[in-house]
Amino acid sequence: MQKIVAIAVIAIAIIAFITAYYALQIYGGRKEGLTTVTVTSITTSTNIQLQGVVLQGAGSSFVYPQISEWSKIFQEMYGIQINYQSVGSGAGQSMFFQKIVDFGCSDPPLSRDMWLKYNGSILQIPWLFGPVVIIYNIPELPKNVILRLDAVALAKIYKGEIVYWDDAYIKSLNPNITSMLPHKEIVVVYRSDASGTTEIFTTFLYKASGGVWPRELVGKSISWPVEASGRGVGGKGSEGVTQNIKQTPYSIGYVEWSYAIKNNLSIAAIKNEAGNFVTPSIETVKEALKNAKIPTSPLDDFSQILDSIIYAPGDRSYPIAGPTHILLWKKYDDLRKAEAIKLFLKWVADEGYNHVVEGYVAPPQNVRELLIKASNEITTQ
Repeated sequence: MQKIVAIAVIAIAIIAFITAYYALQIYGGRKEGLTTVTVTSITTSTNIQLQGVVLQGAGSSFVYPQISEWSKIFQEMYGIQINYQSVGSGAGQSMFFQKIVDFGCSDPPLSRDMWLKYNGSILQIPWLFGPVVIIYNIPELPKNVILRLDAVALAKIYKGEIVYWDDAYIKSLNPNITSMLPHKEIVVVYRSDASGTTEIFTTFLYKASGGVWPRELVGKSISWPVEASGRGVGGKGSEGVTQNIKQTPYSIGYVEWSYAIKNNLSIAAIKNEAGNFVTPSIETVKEALKNAKIPTSPLDDFSQILDSIIYAPGDRSYPIAGPTHILLWKKYDDLRKAEAIKLFLKWVADEGYNHVVEGYVAPPQNVRELLIKASNEITTQ
């Protein structure tokens, strides 16, 4: 028995010695090696080189909530900071072409004339999609009651021709809630800045109103006819429109779906090309995207994409859906910024779409491929 105990004691001592020896080797004599292994397992040597790079972007307020989310995750992973200014698509394009920022974001793509001017030097990708929604503040309507509107009603409201919420035409679209519609003047809210959201909205009005809304009133920045009535209110960015609707009873406006969700605003059902009243959802936007004309190269002309999505056919197709584009230079002077942009594009394609903010719709596979193609196209001078 004593012999067995002695053997056991010797065995334990040997194990303790071996454990102590290897612990000393790992935690004592090789501290630097341990640190290197830990960092390498998280990041690559290229990514370490890019830590501290700051990318500047500006443009569409449409995409701002999503870029904010992506930027936070991307910086945590790679140490690359993305500063994005929500200034509107028009200002974003201007800042991009002046090279004030490294990339721009615009809901509408470059016009064909602009694309021809910069053909071969500009990359653009419709990297995110979403609906533009009609929001309203009518205190008499419960939250579970959904107002119905069509392009004719909206065109007449924004032209100042429909003045009151209980107008006969609005009542005809809402036969079940006519008694709830108040005899109150409509306060009409619109974007005061050059906005891609405005271009999407006015394109819908032109396409779907049967001539009520004229072609000359389509664009990023227009002269709103309702201004002359004194009932028009401009808001800077989608943030400004949202605040005006929240604070102003009997108002109506248009913003991206994400802003309406975040602020718990009432959203109208809109009559689509098939004659059905449809509310925004991932499914109804995807239905509209089935008709999207998306080129196969980020160097191509994307100017037809809006027309192919807005007021698209389909029983459940949401009629005011659109993309938002990222604009990039094919050549950058700064090597580190070029590599950081390339990494960001690949990350969005491979991982970023797993973190889509509520109110947006991730693009189809061919758009993800465009991001990878764009990343491969980017070079330095």
